[in-house]
Amino acid sequence: MLTAASGQDPAGLAPDRLFAGIDFTTSPAVVVAVSGGGDSIALLHLLSRHLVRTRIVAVTVDHALRPDSAREAEDVGAFCATLGVSHLIRAWHGDKPATGLSAAARDARYRLLAEAADDVGATLLLTGHTEDDQAETVAMRAERGEGRGLAGMAPDTLLDGRLWLVRPLLATRRAALRDYLRAEGIGWVDDPTNEDAAYERVRARRRLADPAAFARAIETAREGARERERLGEAAAALIATCALPAPGLVRLAANVFRAAPRDAATYALRLLLATAGGGGHLPDDPRTAALLDRFGEPAFRASLARATVERRGDAIFLYREARGLPEPGPALNGQIWDGRFRLGNVEGETIGPAGRFGGGRADEASGVPPALARAAAAARPALFRSAECLGPLDGRSDADSSPLPTQPFAVPLAAPFARILPAFDLAPARALMKLVGGELPPPPPYAGHTAPEA
Repeated sequence: MLTAASGQDPAGLAPDRLFAGIDFTTSPAVVVAVSGGGDSIALLHLLSRHLVRTRIVAVTVDHALRPDSAREAEDVGAFCATLGVSHLIRAWHGDKPATGLSAAARDARYRLLAEAADDVGATLLLTGHTEDDQAETVAMRAERGEGRGLAGMAPDTLLDGRLWLVRPLLATRRAALRDYLRAEGIGWVDDPTNEDAAYERVRARRRLADPAAFARAIETAREGARERERLGEAAAALIATCALPAPGLVRLAANVFRAAPRDAATYALRLLLATAGGGGHLPDDPRTAALLDRFGEPAFRASLARATVERRGDAIFLYREARGLPEPGPALNGQIWDGRFRLGNVEGETIGPAGRFGGGRADEASGVPPALARAAAAARPALFRSAECLGPLDGRSDADSSPLPTQPFAVPLAAPFARILPAFDLAPARALMKLVGGELPPPPPYAGHTAPEA
């Protein structure tokens, strides 16, 4: 049973320090993910001491994976009542997958938390990830040989372009939070799967019981974050040299990419390919590097990550290949179309590739081959009524002046960051959004830094 008492921070966890630098004024309410475990219970208790006037809403996701999960969610509600904090329960209904259950549960959890945040008008979501979680994440990714993933979890991450997920306990040990709760006389729930060695995270946790291994994992995360930011800024500078001379068509200078540092040029090209092709994941480094080598050829045409790459003269052009485009079908507001556009005012409408109705006339002075302009335009989303195409959808330029736009629109996205944008990657994300004419991400809640200090 969860209970709340009062005290004067006996474990030395000062709320003013933990939450320093987070701008809570940007959100009418703050959603806190509270599972009932020690980390999230401590987070909620500490936050309730820090925020006096800001509305706090605790949300418990019932994954319905254990017999007691519904009762545990109700216990969290009772605990929240003792703090005067509103509490919501969101249940993960439906069949659960036989494989990949952890990943599916994580996706469902964040979807339900984002929906709850929308319901209460919040743009900030706080979670209780700790330094232990960070070390475990990095250890698991190191085992898999992940490169960029060795940066671990960012202190703040933008979800779906509108909700900032903030992890204020990322430099705090789990044991310190438990000490805090014991001193406060507050109970919590231990998930029995946390001791089940069938789970990869549990095995990593056991390896990290060695203090030296734990310290190495945390240092790996810090170094990985610094390297990821450095490379991202170098790639952003290269992306800033690119242009969009016709809808859906990216042009970059072959000599600029060939002269740039190899790692930055390869990373920038991976980002550009994923954006042009609408892929949520970047193409792998070796194949992208091989493609970069071809920039020295006088002419070539290739395909990678659903993007077509052609050299014409001194320029390299990238655009969405024709294969695998979505079939025309009913659309939903907020739907991400082909990984490249977010749709609006389309409820009940039929959206499909523009095809020959895409237009794509190139200005002769622009130096864009007309055939490439037409091919790129054909892959844009268009509005259909029966079999008739009414034309491609524009961005929100026609609706920006109105708080209630009425016309269907399609906002361009930077596909690799459309759903999840860690603060490590803000520089390349902003460069890509400027390139394609999308909406820039809102300012991060942490001012002046993206990683906690050592």
